[in-house]
Amino acid sequence: MLELKNVSKKYGGVIQALSDVSFSIGQGEIIGLFGENGAGKTTLMKSILGFQSFKGEILLDGEPISRKNIGRLSFGTCEHSFFPRLTAMEHASFYKTQFSTFNEKRFQKLMEFFDLPKYRPIRFFSSGMKNQFEVLMALCQGADYILLDEPFVNYDVFNREDFYKLLAGILEPHETIILSTHLIDEVSGFIDRAVMIHEGKLISDIKVCDLEEQGTTLIEYVKKLYGYEKDRVAKALSDM
Repeated sequence: MLELKNVSKKYGGVIQALSDVSFSIGQGEIIGLFGENGAGKTTLMKSILGFQSFKGEILLDGEPISRKNIGRLSFGTCEHSFFPRLTAMEHASFYKTQFSTFNEKRFQKLMEFFDLPKYRPIRFFSSGMKNQFEVLMALCQGADYILLDEPFVNYDVFNREDFYKLLAGILEPHETIILSTHLIDEVSGFIDRAVMIHEGKLISDIKVCDLEEQGTTLIEYVKKLYGYEKDRVAKALSDM
């Protein structure tokens, strides 16, 4: 169980990026983390990973995140966190020395699926290939909780659709995905829960199946929750 208790974060002592965020995530769940640009999604993920200081508590099975249990978390980000001069195979060799849970079989299969070169330094990959490799390594580390921050940058719609299907097929029962993305409509059929943040505050945590029982879609729920104005474009054009 990953638990966040009253997590708050200020930048420069002034900008309130997160404000008393509390929720928990059990193993085996697929969570969609949603919010507008600047809502606090990346800040929340980096707080979970211990990349920055924060107020409150983040516990993994009742224990703070530390060197002792950090290997149970992995992170894939469009900012990239690999070693650019190493090849894909050299990355795999390094990960195997750091994580006893590294999934060699999954690594080989995903390299084939994404059709990535094994012996070319990552710095020579295209932007799309770099993003694919970043996600691939997060999935192969052997972590229980896999955090993906906007992993679909530079993916075309067909690759994204294939990736959802692939991910759903390879995940083990104990593996948990926390997925931050703006592609709400696309991932609505893939995720179990939607956690929504607005201006650093948790404003909703709902199961997708509950929305279906209510006869509404996730995107409809999000638009209503955030007060989306259907005629905002028409209003803007009328003033020009």
